Amino acid sequence: MNLINWFKFASPQSFYPLAGKMIPWFWALATVFGAAGLWLSFFVAPTDAQQGEGYRIIFVHVPASWLSMFIYLIMAAWAGLGLALNTRLSGMMAQSLAPTGALMALLSLWTGALWGKPMWGTWWVWDARLTSELILFFLYIGFIALQAAIDDPRRADKAGAILALVGVVNIPIIYFSVKWWNTLHQGSSVSLTKSPSMAQTMLWGMLLMALCFWMYSIAVALTRARAIILERERHTEWVKHAVE
Repeated sequence: MNLINWFKFASPQSFYPLAGKMIPWFWALATVFGAAGLWLSFFVAPTDAQQGEGYRIIFVHVPASWLSMFIYLIMAAWAGLGLALNTRLSGMMAQSLAPTGALMALLSLWTGALWGKPMWGTWWVWDARLTSELILFFLYIGFIALQAAIDDPRRADKAGAILALVGVVNIPIIYFSVKWWNTLHQGSSVSLTKSPSMAQTMLWGMLLMALCFWMYSIAVALTRARAIILERERHTEWVKHAVE
């Protein structure tokens, strides 16, 4: 019975009010996690012995980098689901995630450049991780541009899904690049298999900021999804009643 109820929300008409109820909660969580994360990151976490105060940019850079990859995987999963099952909501969700993913990739590149200048002496190097992250940003932009170029939303969803699924191969390249190649970019400070190579306050600050970015991304994606649903379903009776 519960499974049937969840399948009900695969319909844009059912998902629209559900998303509206969830959005305020995710904004509230983003605010709470963000306030706690910023406090720990900038006022509690100790100064790094080698990098000084400049290292604190990692509390924005690392969560943005994580989310840029994670959002792409979720976007590709939604797109693939829509391609396989021809569900309308799947394409809408993929479309709603792309701009936020592009923002996270751009934020990752921008903060990485700000961090790289004092650490490496240059704003940019054609490092394996930096280059693959730049490719990820272009994949997001390509997905958005491709969908915008096709007038029929269902055809746009299918074309975007193919591009998104092909681009998934870039995600492990980004993640493992520092292990596969000799790069300037430092290795991961947080690992699922090893103890973190940083102070506990630094780790908690980074994780709280990651949760903040995650909650923000969900809130924005749901808000955008509702707008896309209204646009695509504008000729249906339920939308006409919803906007009255």
